[in-house]
Amino acid sequence: MSTLADLLAEHTSLSGDAADHLQTVVAEWQLLADLSFADFLLWVPIDTGANDADGAQWSIGVQASVVGDVEAGSVEFVCVAQARPTTGATAHPEDVVGTTLAIADYPQLVRAIREVRIFREEDPYWNRDVPIRREAIPVSFGDEVVAVLSRETNLTLPRVPSSLEIAYLAGASDLCQMIVDGAFPNSESLTDVHTSPRVGDGFIRLDPSGTVVFASPNGLSAYHRMGFESELIGTRLAPLTRSLIADPFDATEVSHRILDALEGRPGSRTEAESRPGAVVLFRALPLRPAGVPAGALVLVRDVTEVKRRDRALLSKDATIREIHHRVKNNLQTVAALLRLQSRRTHSEDARHALEDSVRRVASIALVHERLSMSVDERVDLDQLLDKVLPMLSEVTTAESSVKLTREGSFGSVVADIATPLVMVLAELVQNAAEHAFDPHQPGMVTIGASRSARWLDVTISDDGRGLPADFSLERADGLGLQIVRTLAESELRGSLSVRGREPHGTVAALRIPLARRP
Repeated sequence: MSTLADLLAEHTSLSGDAADHLQTVVAEWQLLADLSFADFLLWVPIDTGANDADGAQWSIGVQASVVGDVEAGSVEFVCVAQARPTTGATAHPEDVVGTTLAIADYPQLVRAIREVRIFREEDPYWNRDVPIRREAIPVSFGDEVVAVLSRETNLTLPRVPSSLEIAYLAGASDLCQMIVDGAFPNSESLTDVHTSPRVGDGFIRLDPSGTVVFASPNGLSAYHRMGFESELIGTRLAPLTRSLIADPFDATEVSHRILDALEGRPGSRTEAESRPGAVVLFRALPLRPAGVPAGALVLVRDVTEVKRRDRALLSKDATIREIHHRVKNNLQTVAALLRLQSRRTHSEDARHALEDSVRRVASIALVHERLSMSVDERVDLDQLLDKVLPMLSEVTTAESSVKLTREGSFGSVVADIATPLVMVLAELVQNAAEHAFDPHQPGMVTIGASRSARWLDVTISDDGRGLPADFSLERADGLGLQIVRTLAESELRGSLSVRGREPHGTVAALRIPLARRP
């Protein structure tokens, strides 16, 4: 399905500012749909000259463009966005975005543009045996109408006119009129609209003096959780809220946001913690239909349990990363002790064995170092290998002129793959550098990687002397190859093969499944 930006670019020549305003409307209109118990469709008149060969651009003046073509009956509208309510039954179970509409099918769209006011159809519109009440709401930007909202209510199920529904519909009516006025929504308040409280979380209506005239059950529960035990209706919300919040700076900010909304200034989401420890999100919206102060809407949401879980997860994550950090430090200490011991030994075999142990321990330490900085227990193998390969080069270049290179991308893998995989790669690279070339013979060892959604395929190839005629991976008794074979089969659940390379050299191929492990 095409996005709003794609459809506007295809069918209109609206300015960038006007298109941004429609994006702002769409970002806010779930609030309107929930308050109205209705679907919202966004219609724009199709500009037949938007893609003229001579590059002529359509004027931003939708009124002039549309009204001038009404008599000729040449106007068509296209639906560029759609929202369904979470508080009631939808009027459009099907997707309407991208469909077109002739002026005769919905004349109120043009009337709303011409007269810049809301029009409601007298008789229900029937859609697949569902009666729908439609209202056309012009969307103003600056001095012109740039689109029309259609508020479409499913009339199949009669609604009981409860105090909650009356308060919702009154709030929706004021906000819709502010859309006609061009006063809502405001782009300044959109930075966190997707994480703001919703209508069903808690809804409070204030009169122009800031006194509560309606509070939904969830809104009242949020204030009870904050420590207020009385009825909200009749109280002045800003000073009450300020008295309930523990931090004086947060208390001042929340109360100022409510007062700003009463004065007509847009507000953004605010989070505060009360004295009993409840955490509540607040958002205040000014209500000024036709420029007349009508109070404000305050949306609240109790997020105490959500914050508690977040804090627990953060604490657990910090603990795990601290463990990785300490393991890394301990392994580095072990590596340093082994390195010190290797320098003091006189046996060449013992010195080589200790140096191999240093390399293996250091490789594992590097994995834990990366995990100590990760927030999701995943390791970027490309970054890790960029640290491991120089360490291996330092060991190999002392006795040969072998060059190590990497091709392809390993990507990120989970922690339980990272440690054995890095050890396998280090062993294979070290084995190739030590045994594939004669002393001081130059050569190349290449680590290649290719990755699909299911598999990670790794090759370690060299251009050395090749394999002995009687070589068998299963019968190889070297400690390095035994470690590689064990880790590949048991820890990585993969397969390993070693074969000759044409015209000379050796290739070790490792295939690892990337599917989630049981």
